[in-house]
Amino acid sequence: MAGEFDEGPTYATYRRRGTTDWLLLHTLDGRGNVGSGVQAGPGVTTLIRPGTLQDYGTAGDRWHFLFAHFHPRPDWLPLLEWPSVAPGILQLHPSPAAADRITHALSEAVRHQDSVLTQGELLSVNALEAALLWCDTQNPKAAQIDDRLLRAIEYIDRNLRADLSVAVLARESTLSVSRFAHLFRTQLATTPQQFVERRRLDTAARLLELTTRPVAAIATEVGFPDPLYFSTRFRRLTGHSPTHYRQQLGSTLLP
Repeated sequence: MAGEFDEGPTYATYRRRGTTDWLLLHTLDGRGNVGSGVQAGPGVTTLIRPGTLQDYGTAGDRWHFLFAHFHPRPDWLPLLEWPSVAPGILQLHPSPAAADRITHALSEAVRHQDSVLTQGELLSVNALEAALLWCDTQNPKAAQIDDRLLRAIEYIDRNLRADLSVAVLARESTLSVSRFAHLFRTQLATTPQQFVERRRLDTAARLLELTTRPVAAIATEVGFPDPLYFSTRFRRLTGHSPTHYRQQLGSTLLP
């Protein structure tokens, strides 16, 4: 269950035994008391574990926040290992850019939950998972990726068929070419161009599995104008030509 509340000074909730699910609170504006003397201001994201006393409400005149009650999928559990600020209460302080991404994802979770589409609930769950993944990028317990690199990665995913040279990506991340290349390799253990190629080939593999588009069209779509070169690089990654990979329906997993 996801939602958005914009509450005044009298808002308060008290559940002595908590709930059987996890509760995520992401503050947009104002400030909230989230329990045990812990507060959450704009951009702060809070998790309350199942069975934890829930005693939260507005701190001051206003508390505008997004929330989600959820039972996590098993593969989400590593995403919930946040720093503890009080018994059963976990909290992150995302960067402004990451907070905006979390806000967008949670807003999508709320929007899809109210959709008339039969797929609405699943779309809402997927949006919540995206929010948790963005939270994970800000978790000091997890591997950290610089926000400027995240901007470059998002640009890559939106523009696979475009020029994705190091110079272009450095400009998108507002870094010099040398600083960008060094930071990218340090944090992601690969070069920018190796990362771009892998992203293109992974996307091509999904398109080969899920569509009937011609191989040459897929090559162009993911940024390989030369189909022969695309086939060579695809075979090097997967051990199969694009045509054979499609025939096998991706039964040989990418390494």
